[in-house]
Amino acid sequence: MTPENAAAPDRSALLALQRATHATLQLLAAELVDLDLTASEVNALANLADGRGRTVSELGAAVGTRPTTLTGILDRLERRGHITRGARAGDRRSVLIELTATGRLTADTIRRTMTDLERRALGDLSPAQLDGFHAVLQALTKAPA
Repeated sequence: MTPENAAAPDRSALLALQRATHATLQLLAAELVDLDLTASEVNALANLADGRGRTVSELGAAVGTRPTTLTGILDRLERRGHITRGARAGDRRSVLIELTATGRLTADTIRRTMTDLERRALGDLSPAQLDGFHAVLQALTKAPA
């Protein structure tokens, strides 16, 4: 693809990604409406769904947001009883984010919903196509500023 073709709206990978992101967020919001969570809260809980606690910095990197932005999201999740924040063993300066029992149930619901949506949307793609998709996402994530 030449740079001229990439700039055309119908050939722009960034515009296509933006459209796909919006469509995906709308589908997730509709399927998770009963949880009454924002997209950012869903993202944070989905990234904690494996049950492993993370520092604010680690979670910020995983969800793609700055720690200062993440603080507000974590405040809301903590008020709703989904997470706890505590000192990390061996490093009292680091704050460890962990799911509560309620948070685990909610995160499991989110991950199941995401897995189902991913299966429905991407199930007909070959492993090579999925590898290519992930390569594009990785390149965009690591693009120089």
